[in-house]
Amino acid sequence: MQDVQGFGGFFFRAKDPEGLTKWYQDHLGINPAPRDMEMAPWVTESGVTVFAPFAADTDYFAAEKTFMLNFRVADLDAMVAQLTSADIEVSHESEMEGVGRFARIHDPEGNPIELWEPAS
Repeated sequence: MQDVQGFGGFFFRAKDPEGLTKWYQDHLGINPAPRDMEMAPWVTESGVTVFAPFAADTDYFAAEKTFMLNFRVADLDAMVAQLTSADIEVSHESEMEGVGRFARIHDPEGNPIELWEPAS
């Protein structure tokens, strides 16, 4: 059996794709999808990627959302400081022993984003 080699992209609908692309670039450092050979794609560092369907009635994130993004970060405290200084609300700060620390934000269209600093 052939297995996939990694996560190649995440594609979703947006009311303002250009504005949302700029928000992700400005606040999370994610390069926009290349439109030509001159543009650099977003390249992630290798590490854990969790692929986990949740029950339809989960309360882990808002019921009206069908997905939640989770991004690994090296320093959650620095990322939270960066986001709060940009007036982005940070919530749900927590820690799971052996797994790491978490915080939650939302993009301008209300999509939930979990930030994860893996345990070392």
